[in-house]
Amino acid sequence: MRRKERYSKILAWFEENQPMPATELHHDSPFHLLIAVILSAQCTDKRVNMVAPPLFERFPKPEDLASATFEEVFPFIKSVSYPNAKTEHLIAMARKLVSDYGSEVPSDIDQLMSLPGVGRKTANVIASIVYDKPVIAVDTHVFRVSRRLGLSDGKTVDAVRKDLESDIPENLRAKSHHWLILHGRYTCVARKPKCGECGLREWCLEYEINNKQNK
Repeated sequence: MRRKERYSKILAWFEENQPMPATELHHDSPFHLLIAVILSAQCTDKRVNMVAPPLFERFPKPEDLASATFEEVFPFIKSVSYPNAKTEHLIAMARKLVSDYGSEVPSDIDQLMSLPGVGRKTANVIASIVYDKPVIAVDTHVFRVSRRLGLSDGKTVDAVRKDLESDIPENLRAKSHHWLILHGRYTCVARKPKCGECGLREWCLEYEINNKQNK
């Protein structure tokens, strides 16, 4: 099967079966989504959603977090991964939002990446969810699923991102980010993918290869 056809079949299946995918990170504003995404690095959404509500309540606006001390913020996020670094990043991020962007989360990828704690993946998540930008954030789930399905043979996160953004229509990129994450989180899991219950196996490159080897 040609890659173009594989993309067409897989995207069509997602559109039919998951027409309204969405992030599982709880948030009530672009600023709080930015905090949640920074916290989610190498940490589960479930854990972030547990610690985020009290943090959001205590620091509702960038100005509130920008004026906070390390000692005030750390107790809220001490149970997430790398809490020391993330505490520093959150405070510095809020200060830069206030000083450089009028307390507004920017829509530009480069401006987002200028914020402490924000790399390409985080910037793309914010740009996609908040501003509906035609970009795709590649985390471990998206990387794994894209290669297994045969949507990309890229060996780096950036290579996979470029393949996906090249072959997925702009109007579907925001959705595709969520489709691939959720598929990797619940079906195409890392150690034992649930191929028997996967609606995409008919077009999955790895499933096709494994079937040929087992015959």
